[in-house]
Amino acid sequence: MNHAVLPPVASWLRILRPLAWGGALVLLAAPWVAMRFTDQVAWSGGDFAVFGALLLFACLAFEAMVRTARAPRHLAASVLAIGTAFLLVWANLAVGIVEDPDHPANLMFAAVLLAGVVGAAMARLHARGMAHVLLLMACLQVAAGAIAVSMDTQTPPLFVLALTAVCTAAWLVSAWLYHTAASPPAGGQR
Repeated sequence: MNHAVLPPVASWLRILRPLAWGGALVLLAAPWVAMRFTDQVAWSGGDFAVFGALLLFACLAFEAMVRTARAPRHLAASVLAIGTAFLLVWANLAVGIVEDPDHPANLMFAAVLLAGVVGAAMARLHARGMAHVLLLMACLQVAAGAIAVSMDTQTPPLFVLALTAVCTAAWLVSAWLYHTAASPPAGGQR
């Protein structure tokens, strides 16, 4: 156990770490099990490899954030941000946010995540910097959604707007959690 992690964070880690890694294994096994019962799910070896790599990346990102979390809110912000990024990538790879996954408009949503990765590296995963990174991601998410809706595509605008709203809300809540984790405590635990 990392000695720099405060006890409240350490107690949450005893719950979250097995959930993260165990949940990843369950998610990876789910399509394989579904393929045994229905023809509606037909994954190739490549599909499993990509999904497995995505799950591994999410779990490793969680482990990296664990090393910098100094408060439960920092940890919660990290879990929310990683989960939202995972869902955004998964949606984009699985069906594409705008039409099929190969549509160039989907690169705008990938740019949101790229900004997050670059920003996280620049902020060194510290809460104050991550709050700014997540605010930037929320702005980029809104811009990507607005541009995608304005394009002439077969994708229903309501789908793009809903996904944009959910992701933007998650980025903003995560930014707020990072901000409060970076602020000095006012007589209580953060």
